[in-house]
Amino acid sequence: MATKLSAPRMGEGVEELTLVKWLKTAGDPVEELEAVLEVETDKVVTELPSPASGVILKTLVDEGDIVKVGEVLAWIGEAGEEIPEISKEKPKERKIVVKKENANKQQTTADILRSNTFLSPLVRNMVSENNLDPAEIRGTGKDGRITKKDVIAFLELRKGKPEEEILNGEEVQEKPEAIKKGNLLPVSSIRRTIASRMIDSLNTSAHVLTVMEADLSRVMSHRALHKALFAEDGVRLTLTAYFIAAIVAGLKANPKVNASWTDGGLQLHPEINIGMAVSLGEDGLIVPVIKHADTLSLLGVAQKVNDLAERARAKQLKPKDVRDGTFSLTNHGMSGSLFATPIITQPQVGILGTGMVQKRAVVFTDDNGNDMIAIRPMVYLSFVFDHRVMDGEGADNFLGSVVNSLENWH
Repeated sequence: MATKLSAPRMGEGVEELTLVKWLKTAGDPVEELEAVLEVETDKVVTELPSPASGVILKTLVDEGDIVKVGEVLAWIGEAGEEIPEISKEKPKERKIVVKKENANKQQTTADILRSNTFLSPLVRNMVSENNLDPAEIRGTGKDGRITKKDVIAFLELRKGKPEEEILNGEEVQEKPEAIKKGNLLPVSSIRRTIASRMIDSLNTSAHVLTVMEADLSRVMSHRALHKALFAEDGVRLTLTAYFIAAIVAGLKANPKVNASWTDGGLQLHPEINIGMAVSLGEDGLIVPVIKHADTLSLLGVAQKVNDLAERARAKQLKPKDVRDGTFSLTNHGMSGSLFATPIITQPQVGILGTGMVQKRAVVFTDDNGNDMIAIRPMVYLSFVFDHRVMDGEGADNFLGSVVNSLENWH
């Protein structure tokens, strides 16, 4: 008997998912628990496993479509097996109509995009990038929703291509087009989401950068002494754990940095939840959150860092893993960068970037007041803050607390 693959509930309050990519197509064999497709919610891309072994008999949803929790995505069974009648319903005829008048003429495209809850992140970005009015596009998706194919077909109509050529029963395919020099490369759903959120952040917060450097001599010595002990507990002791612990110390000393700007005032957060950016290679990055970081020991922080980073790269994060952050850390030094200007994760008011650790000759003063030159492991710390919330003095106080924590580690 054929088994259905349904959209699962990915977390409390999550009622819809966006299908990012099919890893298997109709006719492909699949083993039980083998990844079949990727879905996205809250910028988390997760692989869904097959509920049974067999063959993909039919897929019912297209890439880029929004699906509701419980909706059937595909049927799995023996080759040639009949599938339930419910999956054999004839799809509605595709119709895309260009409206001649816009009843909401006074609304801007941005207003409509913000108020339209029927657009997936992918479709929302396509509409925004092409400066389209969603009200002029008739959706053919579930409950009249606008899909990626609807946007592509609308663009074809606007170019003057006859409607019958677009709606002849064939699926509209998105193809790279030559533009001047080079080719137009397709952009992944997660990259479009990242782009949208970065622009939103720049348009929301007054970004200002301040940079300090820290001597990591004591951190390096502590790590060398404890790395093997942590390994006995199955934990990799990375510098990220030390940076997060130092951020916690800085936030405790400067609670206004652990806050969010609101129209009513500055919302101070009682919990310290640190988001850490994890690179996903060409797929971009994601920011899972270490909850209640202020209650964790260095070992506890290191365990969380390991767990979240591994699950992020394996596409095993849940929506709850990327929510409720109150401050963020990005380690851009992993790629050799010395310092950078990170973008704040909304609705937070600050983000710390850590550069590559370098051994450099530095001047320091000994206990007797004598200046000396020594080789020390140094790192630049780039703190980007929301100027609406704090001025330079407040930002420097926070960053100074972080530096002090790192340089006096014990």
